[in-house]
Amino acid sequence: MATLKELRDERLRKLEDLKQLEVNPFPATSHRSTMAGAVVSDFDKLQGQEVTIAGRIKSIRKFGQIAFIVIKDNSGQVQAFLKADDLPSSATDLTPEQRADGYIGLKQLPLLDIGDFFEVSGPVIKTQTGEISIEAKSLRILTKSLRPMPTQQDGFTNKEERLRRRYIDTNVNADVYERYIRRSKFWQATREFLLNHEFIEINIPVLEHTTGGADATPFVTHMDALDQDFYLRISHELPLKRLIGGGYEKVFDIGPRFRNENYSEEHLPEHVAMEWYWAYADWRDGMKFMTELFRDVLQKTFGTLQFKLGEFDIDLAKDWEEWDYAETIAKRYNIDIFNCTIDEVKKALADNHLEVEKTENKARGIDKLWKNIRKDVAGPVWLINTPAFISPLSKTNPSNPLVVERFQPIIAGSELGNGFSELNDPIDQLNRFKEQQAMRDAGDQEAMMLDIDFVEMLEYGMPPACGWGLSERVFWVFEGVSAREGVPFPALKHDISDVTKTIYPELDLK
Repeated sequence: MATLKELRDERLRKLEDLKQLEVNPFPATSHRSTMAGAVVSDFDKLQGQEVTIAGRIKSIRKFGQIAFIVIKDNSGQVQAFLKADDLPSSATDLTPEQRADGYIGLKQLPLLDIGDFFEVSGPVIKTQTGEISIEAKSLRILTKSLRPMPTQQDGFTNKEERLRRRYIDTNVNADVYERYIRRSKFWQATREFLLNHEFIEINIPVLEHTTGGADATPFVTHMDALDQDFYLRISHELPLKRLIGGGYEKVFDIGPRFRNENYSEEHLPEHVAMEWYWAYADWRDGMKFMTELFRDVLQKTFGTLQFKLGEFDIDLAKDWEEWDYAETIAKRYNIDIFNCTIDEVKKALADNHLEVEKTENKARGIDKLWKNIRKDVAGPVWLINTPAFISPLSKTNPSNPLVVERFQPIIAGSELGNGFSELNDPIDQLNRFKEQQAMRDAGDQEAMMLDIDFVEMLEYGMPPACGWGLSERVFWVFEGVSAREGVPFPALKHDISDVTKTIYPELDLK
């Protein structure tokens, strides 16, 4: 069996043959008039009409004076029917201008390969066997491919290869191709829902002097122009709330955020997220709004509200339950989270075979206990009444100052977002920042930084507001894939294949 290098060398020979004929194998334009899928679906309307289709060659078959080429674009595929009587015999029969535009004759068919991009013009017909086809009157090469595209039959299933060469994966595996169309629909539907409810999309910076809004270790970079270090944002929260303080009443942003943490099935160091902030609304308004948003977006993305996600059967159309944080912990571990000690928390962690770290603090330990419960919850459930010591940026509940007005959706064992009535008391906020900074100074690199500029904004005044954030993990969960499968190009350790190093020995490839 020929090696990849041998196959590439053969294609390079064909490329040189085309150039010797003065055929441009990489013309700049396509003359496509009709999608391949439309030729098939709209055959009754298009029969007999001249069309031009373009796409990748999927197969080539030649039988004497006739040949068949199957061409695929993102709408489907269709067959081109080639007859010697209908086509130029060779590129040498064409004008220099035609050859410069990629036109070839039937004699150049052996110079084509599966994977090349190709264009065919001619009337829409049915062959004698009833196959919908294009009766080719002209042939153009649009791109000569130098490496063969694997087929599904080749078994392009190695996970590492698929992640590194997603452009092959989406060509070979139709389910993966469709996945990223659904991902696009997910964010499009999210944006449309917000815009239809009079939210304004305002993009905010990725680089920040002080980053906050979540418990996460940030990436650090350096800006030469200012000769200062900056952080890549871990959240959209604080800049968007500055906009609420600036007079905007409904704002959101969709874009990447960065958290310098390990990969997991649910997390990536870089991922897309959305946050909105709504002045004069509270957590109950936000909970109702997000119940509607989840239903609208998931229906438009997947065409259903009923899902089988692993062992969980999920129905987003039904009423959501509400679970109280402290009551849930007490029922499971017999711990009063407001009056327990760190030693009691550590014992509960150990008794349930959960990790106990040297730097364990009460808030993070209790959060681990909750996550141990969460993993078995089907949902949809709203988790409410989170303790204030776990939520430093949310407003306390006036009827119980030990808890905050926070709401989190629990579905299929995951928290799929986070919302709360926003804290707008500058003194209270500063005190919570100080607590977080003390945790950070004690070695907790995920604790929030003290953002004095944000405190200053609050001193000028920010109206009561509700805020919400979710990441594309929502899509991954309902798509039923891991984090790295859920994005087209996950970050991977740099690597260059041995084949490529062999092909380019003159390059210092490491």
